[in-house]
Amino acid sequence: MSELKLPHRHGDERTDKVVDALPDIGAITTVADAMKHLGDPSRLRVFWLLCHAEECVLDIAAAVEMTSPAVSHHLRILKTAGLIVSRRVGKEKLYKAADSLVVDALHRSMEEIMNATCPRDREGE
Repeated sequence: MSELKLPHRHGDERTDKVVDALPDIGAITTVADAMKHLGDPSRLRVFWLLCHAEECVLDIAAAVEMTSPAVSHHLRILKTAGLIVSRRVGKEKLYKAADSLVVDALHRSMEEIMNATCPRDREGE
C-alpha cells in the first residue's frame, strides 16, 4: 500500500491501487515526448508509412504528397525523438521506424484508432 495519504477519502479503495500503480515520471515523459512528436498530421502520416516500409526522402515525399524539404523536416524530428532510424545505401539515406516497444505500441494504437489494417496483417489474407 502506498505511503501517500490522499487529502480526501471518498470511500473508493481502488484509488489506492491506482496511485500505487502510477508509472514513474520517466516512463510518462517517454510516452508524452513520443506523442508530442507525433502531434502533427503530416508527421504522423510519414511515421505510419515508415512503420511499414523503408524508404528514401523522395519516395516518402511522393507517397505522402509533400515536398522533400517538408519531409526532411519531419524526418529530423522523428529521428531526434528516436521513433525512426536511417541507414545509408550508396548516396541515398533510407528511413524506417525504429525497432522499439514504444514505436510498436504507437503503431498499433494508431491503426486501432484509425480502424486501419496493418499491411503486414493483410499479407496473411
